[in-house]
Amino acid sequence: MISTCLLFAVISAFGQTTKPSGDEPAVRAVVESYLHGLKFNDVESLKKAFWPDAKLFFVKRDGTLGQLTQEQWYKGFEGSAGKEEKGDLRITAVDITDNAASVKVQEDYPTSIYIDYLSLLKLNGEWRIVNKIYTSQRKNK
Repeated sequence: MISTCLLFAVISAFGQTTKPSGDEPAVRAVVESYLHGLKFNDVESLKKAFWPDAKLFFVKRDGTLGQLTQEQWYKGFEGSAGKEEKGDLRITAVDITDNAASVKVQEDYPTSIYIDYLSLLKLNGEWRIVNKIYTSQRKNK
C-alpha cells in the first residue's frame, strides 16, 4: 500500500507520464543514424537523419547565438571523413507526442562532453531531425 501511494506521489510531483509511442523505434533509428554520422564523420548518415533545411544552434564563447546551416556543418567533417572518433555517444531521453519528438543525446569524448537536444517531426510518414541545439564542456585533464 505504501509503495502505491509513493508511486502516485512521484507521478503527481513530476506531472503526467507519457505512454510509450509506437514510433519510438523509428525515432531512435533516425537518431542512431545521426550518432553514426558523428562517430564516423559520415556526412551521408547525417543527411539521412536531418531535414535539409534544419539548423544547428549553440551559444558562442562570447555569449551570442551561433547558428549553422546543414551545409556549413557538413563542411566541418571533410577533413576527418571516415575516421572513427573516440567517445561514447548515446541517447539519454526520448519524448514523443503525435508527430513531434524530442531526443536528448550525450557525446562523451576524451576532452569534452556535448549535450544535444534534437527536435524531430514526422513528415510524410518519415521522422527527421528539424532542429538541433547543443552545449559543450571541456573536461579537466
